[in-house]
Amino acid sequence: MQPSPAPSQELAQLSDKKAPLRRALWAAFVYLLAGLAWIAFSDSIAESWFTDPETLSSVQTWKGFFFVVTTGLVLFIALLRQLRKDRALLRLQHDQSQALRRRERQLRVLMDNLPGMAYRCRYDEQWTMLFVSEGCTALTGYEPYELTNNRWVSFADLLDEDNNTRLSREVKAALDKGESYSVEYALTRKDGSTIWVWERGRCVEEDPGGLVLEGIILDISDRKKLEKELEELAIRDSLTGLFNRREMTRILEEELARAKRYQRPMAVLWIDFDHFKDVNDTYGHAAGDSVLVSVSRLLKDSVRSVDSVGRFGGEEFVAVLPEMDVPGATEAAERLRRRVGKEPLPLGKGTSVPLTVSVGVAVYPNHGLTASKLCAAADQAMYRAKERGRNCVALAHLSEQAHNEL
Repeated sequence: MQPSPAPSQELAQLSDKKAPLRRALWAAFVYLLAGLAWIAFSDSIAESWFTDPETLSSVQTWKGFFFVVTTGLVLFIALLRQLRKDRALLRLQHDQSQALRRRERQLRVLMDNLPGMAYRCRYDEQWTMLFVSEGCTALTGYEPYELTNNRWVSFADLLDEDNNTRLSREVKAALDKGESYSVEYALTRKDGSTIWVWERGRCVEEDPGGLVLEGIILDISDRKKLEKELEELAIRDSLTGLFNRREMTRILEEELARAKRYQRPMAVLWIDFDHFKDVNDTYGHAAGDSVLVSVSRLLKDSVRSVDSVGRFGGEEFVAVLPEMDVPGATEAAERLRRRVGKEPLPLGKGTSVPLTVSVGVAVYPNHGLTASKLCAAADQAMYRAKERGRNCVALAHLSEQAHNEL
């Protein structure tokens, strides 16, 4: 019994389009060969075996039936062999098809249960999607068929120009190095909302249409939101939401450098509450915190969008006013003082308390040429305002160094 061909040989036969023709020709060849051999040798064999004319005549009569039986048997054996081979090939084809379906089913289950969206796309300007997983709907709001082959919208349409350019640059740099790429960018969903995503992928092959990329895209909006909150905590006062001392110092240095570069004025207001300790002692620290929050809101709403207000600590606040000279800074300080003084500040539980502030004003370059000297001048001016009876504005003394340089 002949051993069955190896699976690789059977697969080669399945893919050979000429194999059926060759098998048919082989069966016909075997039949013709048997027929020709019978015609060529049957008469001579019968005459050598049977010398009696009457017996020979009888044999000649039955020779045709023997020919049909013999050639039929030969044809049966040839066809049986071919059909067995065909059955083995069909069984292999069926097994391969079943295995492929199982792998496809397993792959689809895996893809559909992955977080985010798995994809396969062309490396072109539109990021033409050849395949996207079911996670596409949750990620982008579009059904997979809507993105595939840019049927309704291309993936590039979900990105703004800057993000698309950055994605293209990152992918190209990675492909040039033969590495996988990883990039974060903002994506616009079908409902118009914007989310942040992280994409990681690589080039897998080159087809006639160009390079093909495969990867996965995950929604990282929650992580981005957390990062932003942490960034805000690093620069914001936890109670009032205003900039903290460190961030205000950075802003002051930055605005001062800009003022020096363009030779423009800049003002610093040093604001301190009058008799704030009495509020804490009388109503408690929770009430004092409520007052701080309310005054912080007043201060922020009373300055320009280009101005910055921060809490330096306790009840001391600082405002940085770019492009503000002495008259403008003094007027702005008076406006803040009046607004705080005329609005009773809530303490909670329906009660409120009146409060006033003392404000010191220092302006670059009149009262100092460095951030530390401007802050010191504004702080000293604020204390002079308190010495004058509080609830007033005081201007810093002209700096000797600034006077000489002016």
